[in-house]
Amino acid sequence: MPRARANGLELEYDTFGDPANPPLVLVMGLGAQMITWETGFCELLAGHGFHVVRFDNRDIGLSSYLDELGVPDVPAVMSGQAPAPYLLADLADDTVGLFDALGFAKAHVVGASMGGMIVQQLAIDHPDRLLSVTSIMSTTGDPSVGQASPAALATLTRKPAASREESIEQSIAAYRTTGSPGYPATDEYLREKAARGYDRALHPEGTFRQVAAVIASGDRTEGLRDVRLPFTVLHGEADPLVNVSGGKATAAAVPDSELVLLPGMGHDLPEPLWAEIVAAIVRTAARA
Repeated sequence: MPRARANGLELEYDTFGDPANPPLVLVMGLGAQMITWETGFCELLAGHGFHVVRFDNRDIGLSSYLDELGVPDVPAVMSGQAPAPYLLADLADDTVGLFDALGFAKAHVVGASMGGMIVQQLAIDHPDRLLSVTSIMSTTGDPSVGQASPAALATLTRKPAASREESIEQSIAAYRTTGSPGYPATDEYLREKAARGYDRALHPEGTFRQVAAVIASGDRTEGLRDVRLPFTVLHGEADPLVNVSGGKATAAAVPDSELVLLPGMGHDLPEPLWAEIVAAIVRTAARA
């Protein structure tokens, strides 16, 4: 797959659809590689007339690692006693750098979880580079909304696995905790997905730096009140990792945004809901 030089880093990416079509850039979440945007989902979007790009954020997958920054003391970052190695604004700047590398003057953006936070930051910092924004299963950074359940939070703070098999079992257990109760996946599917991610790239140190970035970036609510872009929020009503209150608060902050609540959806993108999710993205883009 190709790499783009962006914001002083190398970002791994790939594309779907006709390059002559309007660009739509998919931004993935915490510790999640670009292949978490499944190929079938990307192809479905491309079939609606987009040039779809997915990529690995810094510190994950096959993009640049920033190991020289060290592993942050997350409790110290939470208490304000230590800085984060970087912020969500830096990941937003990476995305703009990807636009530049690929020749996009403007693009539609779709972000999931931490990726939703990144596209929110893009809308605040770089509105002139965006055509539309879709924020999925994300939150504003206000600590009073979007809280994780204790069991879901534990999936983020577990000790890194010591072997391939342990990593796969951890991934399956995490899905069973955070995934969609209305659309359960089979063990076979989850095992194949976890193995594919492990074999492609594993970099837990980068995930800790991304956690610190989320914590240290603060509340975007006031910045979101000034956004004047076609903007849609999608959120699963059964999301245990980012409570649905985070999605509702995001939609409430952005003027003229659309809120789509999905019963039975947890913190994942189940295939039975792809058509509904893509329809909302297409609808948002059409407002541009």
